[in-house]
Amino acid sequence: MAKSKDLDFDTKVIHVGGDPDPVTGSIMPPIHQTSTYVQKAPGVHYGYEYTRSHNPTRDRLEECLASLENAKFCLVTSSGMAAVSLILHTAPKGANIVCGDDVYGGTNRLMRTVFDKQIDFTFVDTTDLKKVEQSLKDKKPYLLWLETPTNPLLKVSDIQKISKLCKKYKALLVVDNTFMSPYFQRPLDLGADLVVHSVTKYLNGHSDVVGGAMMTNNKNLHEKLWYLQNSMGPSQSPFDSWLVLRGLKTLAIRMQRHEENAIKVVKYLEGHKKVEKVIYPGLKSHPQHSLAKKQMSGFGGMITFYIKGGLKDARSFLKKVKVFKLAESLGGVESLSNHPGIMTHASVPLEMRKKLGISDTLIRLSVGIESPKDLIADLEQALK
Repeated sequence: MAKSKDLDFDTKVIHVGGDPDPVTGSIMPPIHQTSTYVQKAPGVHYGYEYTRSHNPTRDRLEECLASLENAKFCLVTSSGMAAVSLILHTAPKGANIVCGDDVYGGTNRLMRTVFDKQIDFTFVDTTDLKKVEQSLKDKKPYLLWLETPTNPLLKVSDIQKISKLCKKYKALLVVDNTFMSPYFQRPLDLGADLVVHSVTKYLNGHSDVVGGAMMTNNKNLHEKLWYLQNSMGPSQSPFDSWLVLRGLKTLAIRMQRHEENAIKVVKYLEGHKKVEKVIYPGLKSHPQHSLAKKQMSGFGGMITFYIKGGLKDARSFLKKVKVFKLAESLGGVESLSNHPGIMTHASVPLEMRKKLGISDTLIRLSVGIESPKDLIADLEQALK
């Protein structure tokens, strides 16, 4: 087969890391569900010693994910937050980290309440390049943490320009690419040093695995992260790695359908009298729409909107949806609805939520791959 760099994305998701089993010819590689490996002699092994450190099934997944982000290296972890924790552990004690002000609530909480004793965090609106540069200049951070589009307000930041600023001020650039997946956006190609994903979401795509991933072309950073992962232990299990490998095979076609459905839902919501405002990078009304068109090859399946009224109206809507299941998470084949203020971002301080616009009437939708007719009918009956 051709080298992975010569293959199209749609082919990579199916074939990279998916070579048939060399022993049996099985088209689907087996799960190496083992904790340890026999050695020929003390310290003489076949490349594997202990599954916390390495595992053949996990190796296949990491090879595939690295190819999708055009990376040389990849590590997969037991959860998205485990990946975030490992990255933060690379920071020297007393270092500063600049982080976007609108990021996943779990990331915000981890920074503010767990790592705050050893790292100084500065939260800034990363869509404002002047504020970004001022923070880099004043704080001299170890790294800048960028989430784009953001969760839940879908703000889009300029990866390429921020990358140049980070290089100018000698800071690493880490980009959380969970919302777009490498199908729609590849931050390393735009100058990022490290990409992080919650594998739980689009990459796996079936709401049956919790996992994280980190991809980079920086060998020293990769070795540092692997050392921490091996020492601390949050590696992904062989079975979960196999499930993600299976899920990845449909990533390209799933992302196409997520976006197609999202665009139809957006058009419906925009014209509804009970909807105050719709936020979606594909809309011309989105403040960073032009940047989104330039930086991404598509707009994804995430929609945020404000329902007219108050908390009572938001609760009523979320209780009535049937196809859009009310649940945490996103990126699965099934459509999900969410109230960020009460659910995913409840740990973000109230004042910060108010400042960002995470109000009682804000609703987040993860648009699945069901029939768009059924999705719109579900929203219609709930909005009544």
